[in-house]
Amino acid sequence: MDRQNRPFIIKRKKIKEAGGHHGGAWKVAYADFVTALMAFFLLMWLLNATTEKQRKGLADFFNPTTPLNRTSGGGAELFNGDSIFTEEQLVQSGAGSTNKLPTETKRARGDMGQGKTGLEEERRKLDELMRARGGESMTMEQALRHVVTRVTDEGLVIEVFDLPDVPLFIGDTAEPQSVMRDIARLLADVLALTANNLAISGHVRNYPLMMLHNPAWDLSADRAQAVRALLGQMGLPQERSSRVEGHADRRPVTANPMATRNNRIEVILLRRDR
Repeated sequence: MDRQNRPFIIKRKKIKEAGGHHGGAWKVAYADFVTALMAFFLLMWLLNATTEKQRKGLADFFNPTTPLNRTSGGGAELFNGDSIFTEEQLVQSGAGSTNKLPTETKRARGDMGQGKTGLEEERRKLDELMRARGGESMTMEQALRHVVTRVTDEGLVIEVFDLPDVPLFIGDTAEPQSVMRDIARLLADVLALTANNLAISGHVRNYPLMMLHNPAWDLSADRAQAVRALLGQMGLPQERSSRVEGHADRRPVTANPMATRNNRIEVILLRRDR
């Protein structure tokens, strides 16, 4: 049979469709499973190898909604894993009462935080408290114009200063004006909510050099002593005053050292390590 007349034979293969390799998705799933299994065994090891305080610290670290936990800090240095909010460490002033030291005003009476962050929070609360007390009368509201607060390495500073039209003392003496007495009454009331020791320092403006007797040193020290005595008269225990100082005109707060604003008294709530 020649090639032209040879019949064509067509084979048809029936192909059975199988599951296929799914594009390698099973490998991804298997890797996820192995990773989860490893994380599980790591967690079990951590639970067995750590203390309760360390576990609290780890939980706080991985909790995105708790930037600062009130029961643990996870550290092992100064507070040994506890934060400054725990009952055993520092009872917060103005941060709310605690189980061990409840008060009728629902505010804890104790030492203020050591770090600047804790002091900044206490400064804010102290400001709010003074504004709330000062708002009770127009006289106290006017008196608060003389007061500012700030945080330094020493502690929380309450600065009371002269205004151009309203001085705190009579002339160049240490005799307090009525506004200074009002401020002292407010400070004694607010400072009673803390247990920190106090430092009181007096500062005055610069006097002209041609003066025969420059009163700066004596005047600043006398005014600081007068404020210490005033706070005692208003009910603040005298033993809380760690030191009373006069700095004369050596620490001006304005570019012009002769400005009235430099006449001021600073009441410092000292940190516990001071």
